[in-house]
Amino acid sequence: MEQKDFDKLDKVIGRVPDFPKKGVLFYDITGILRHPEEFKYTIERLCEIYKDKKIDAVAGIESRGFIFASCFAEKMGIPLILIRKKGKLPAKTYSHKYDLEYGSAEIEVHTADVEKGQNILLIDDLIATGGTLNAAVKLMAQGGAKVTDVFCVIGLPFLNYKKVLEGIEVTTLVDYMSE
Repeated sequence: MEQKDFDKLDKVIGRVPDFPKKGVLFYDITGILRHPEEFKYTIERLCEIYKDKKIDAVAGIESRGFIFASCFAEKMGIPLILIRKKGKLPAKTYSHKYDLEYGSAEIEVHTADVEKGQNILLIDDLIATGGTLNAAVKLMAQGGAKVTDVFCVIGLPFLNYKKVLEGIEVTTLVDYMSE
């Protein structure tokens, strides 16, 4: 995280106390989307960070990850892969069940979207414990692809996501050090 990113984005990131459950402070990126200058800045930073990396495709995590991943894919001229909740994709899928900080979930990806040997950048809006992103890493591996990098607009490093994603480069624009 760079100070310029924090200074530019922190002022528009929303904070919602007690969501999705009591005692949790939810950091909301929709403020970035309401402010075109900050949204453009976020996409430009994303492209700047990865312009020299060998990224064959970008995978966006449902649903807010889709927003940033789709803009990045278009600008970089690479394929976009959608990682969705179970039951949302119509064709043959790879699937992975995992535990969340608030329960459990299952995600899927179309088998046709993941190519063996691809270097994948995973994108989501926020990284907390890293559980969803770790599940996405395993999902990509089912198709023979390798996640080399993870990008999230917001990071909560005090929840130790780097341990869960050990060996994968994780980049965030804004870090919050406690709830």
